[in-house]
Amino acid sequence: AGPKDAAAAHTAGSTWWIFQLFRELDDALLNLRFHEPEIGLVLVRVEGDPAVALAADALLAAGGDWFVREVAHYVKRVLKRVENTAKSFYAVADAGTAFAGTFLELFLACDRTYVLKDDGALKDGGAVQLGVSGVHAGLYAMANGLTRLQTRFLSAPAAAEAVLAHSGKLLDAETADKLGLATFAPDALDWDDELRLAVEERASFSPDALTGMEQNVRPAGPETMETKIFGRLSAWQNWIFQRPNAVGEKGALKCYGTPLRPEFDYRRT
Repeated sequence: AGPKDAAAAHTAGSTWWIFQLFRELDDALLNLRFHEPEIGLVLVRVEGDPAVALAADALLAAGGDWFVREVAHYVKRVLKRVENTAKSFYAVADAGTAFAGTFLELFLACDRTYVLKDDGALKDGGAVQLGVSGVHAGLYAMANGLTRLQTRFLSAPAAAEAVLAHSGKLLDAETADKLGLATFAPDALDWDDELRLAVEERASFSPDALTGMEQNVRPAGPETMETKIFGRLSAWQNWIFQRPNAVGEKGALKCYGTPLRPEFDYRRT
């Protein structure tokens, strides 16, 4: 193979759909961080064919080619950027969504996961399905050195293994809920109201307190240099104790124990 063949292969690789998708997701996260400070809660949905995602995961997990390995490392960094973004993230798995494999990792990176328990009777968009693949076994380790499944089931390792046992398979909403993948799984009758209440509740809280809480809770478990920097040190010192939403004239700590209600600046950092 000559230089032209190498250039053609590089061009083809750079347009690999999963690489391009995560580059665009990375750009969207940075845009949110720097240009949308008043957006405090992001709802995450993934649409598409879950079988296509699982097929791409088979290549990523095998990791034979250097470019495939580099793409996997890039996806890993973008997922960690989600967890280091000062916004709340709710994954919304409703009709037509495809949280499969690598996208199930994105689902697990969110602060809450809502799954529409459809009983196989949804009319619009088809049944809700989540897919498990080999990437959950350690390809995208978090800042704490654990997988997202290990972190989610920190006190119940057997539960993480139970999810991995379904590798290569698609799960319906009922099974996903039984495996512990859903924060909440209302049925179609309650779905709209439950999701609305969850959004309104989170949007009413102090953004600084939320940022500090999220930075500490997301990488639960073993403390590493990354979790010290992005969680314990940055979050608590920069957001919890020192910002006006806490210690300002109408901050939460100043109003605590009084009949006054705190007034928050809802811009996220």
